[in-house]
Amino acid sequence: MAISSVGFACRSFSPVRTLQSHCLWKIRFNTVAAAIETMDESDGFATDSDRQDKVSDEPRDREWKQLNSKDLGLSSSMIAKSTRKVLNGLKSKGHDVYLVGGCVRDLILKRTPKDFDILTSAELREVSSFSTSAQNSSRNTRTECKESSGSDGDEDCIRLNNCLQRDFTINGLMFDPYAKVVYDYLGGMEDIRKAKVRTVIHAGTSFHQDCARILRAIRIAARLGFRMSKETAHFIKNLSLLVQRLDKGRILMEMNYMLAYGSAEASLRLLWKFGILEILLPIQAAYLARSGFRRRDKRTNMLLSLFANLDKLLAPDRPCHSSLWIAILAFHKALADKPRSPIVVAAFSLAVHNCGDILEAVEITKKITRPHDKSFFELVEPEENLDFQTLLDEVMDLDASIEDALNQMTDAYFISKAMSAYPQAPYSDLVFIPLQLYLRAGRIFDCVKNEETRIGFEAKQGSKIEYGSLNSGYFPEIRHVFARVVFDTVFPLNLSQEL
Repeated sequence: MAISSVGFACRSFSPVRTLQSHCLWKIRFNTVAAAIETMDESDGFATDSDRQDKVSDEPRDREWKQLNSKDLGLSSSMIAKSTRKVLNGLKSKGHDVYLVGGCVRDLILKRTPKDFDILTSAELREVSSFSTSAQNSSRNTRTECKESSGSDGDEDCIRLNNCLQRDFTINGLMFDPYAKVVYDYLGGMEDIRKAKVRTVIHAGTSFHQDCARILRAIRIAARLGFRMSKETAHFIKNLSLLVQRLDKGRILMEMNYMLAYGSAEASLRLLWKFGILEILLPIQAAYLARSGFRRRDKRTNMLLSLFANLDKLLAPDRPCHSSLWIAILAFHKALADKPRSPIVVAAFSLAVHNCGDILEAVEITKKITRPHDKSFFELVEPEENLDFQTLLDEVMDLDASIEDALNQMTDAYFISKAMSAYPQAPYSDLVFIPLQLYLRAGRIFDCVKNEETRIGFEAKQGSKIEYGSLNSGYFPEIRHVFARVVFDTVFPLNLSQEL
């Protein structure tokens, strides 16, 4: 279903024979009742008794709705130009076309969609004919093909059938930009209004069918600031171990969606809240557990602050390369294992930005007047009159510690021992960071190691972030953003303003 350079891969959707009996103007779904607030508070790890199915569903009626898109604030100008080109091409051939899935939700919420999904009645060969003319268009467009049908009732059944295959109700909306109609068969608008993430079918069944939906629920809730429905939250917590069944490449993709698109801090908080962090990132889970961070804790710490500052620079249409968030995880682990002076951290991050020019980094560090954040245990009080050689040695030691941290984050044995102090925690030796990405994250810091390795490295010019370069993994851009995130975390501007 993915498109590379708008090269379409489509699958056909046709109405099921028995679907006609379900095409009623009112449908009864087995979902949780509207009172949807919280999961049980838990500061520890899930036990067998916690995994009992305690949630009973209540039936709920949902009416099919056709909503005027103008009333929802939608217009064709909100659709990416490259997507409009595909839509217009298909429509001009007489095909039905709809925007479907998360892009409709995001447009209604006045957010920038990560990508656009199109449902069309065109045959695969007809859709493929647009790929040539769209070669230079955005890659963030996907297309599905459905079979045409005769009557309006049949069209409703086809649309309903497609919506029932969606993961969450808020992703089950369909937008016809030509008729200016939004179709809502699943109560998606109501859940958007209530800011709820709710599965289309029973949550337990949904997550067993596709356990990646557990991670998608976390990602969507984190990005939108939504809460889980009671039933959805219950089964995310109780079926969290299912994510271990996912292919490592799929886990990396889902983690990248969480951490590289502007909602990393919220994603980490939710992964911790639902007991999934100790499965995917046991080292970071152990850090939170050691520091007494509760499942619903509203406080912050250095790990979360680093990603909060990264989030300020990113967005769904302005992501970073995955090597950056991996480098930030390794950097933080190095500091958590051995706290350093903020002066050392500043000199190191500036040296990374300047491609290893330690002398220049030290000179800039001497001019820093901002106070550092003293709430982080990873930072120790700086020594007065630190001489150049001592500072250089400390910077080199931090660089070596980051390299060790990267090695540990990709070592299954070390990961399996990360949570050994917490016997209630699920066992995990999951390593989803591939060798190539591990090596790429390490190269971010190669420029610091010694004078010889600096040859051939290029420092970024200017302060404006070039997001295309950041997403592609261009090292000067990655180093620039890394240094900026670290500096803003250690020396937050708001501390200076409070003085």
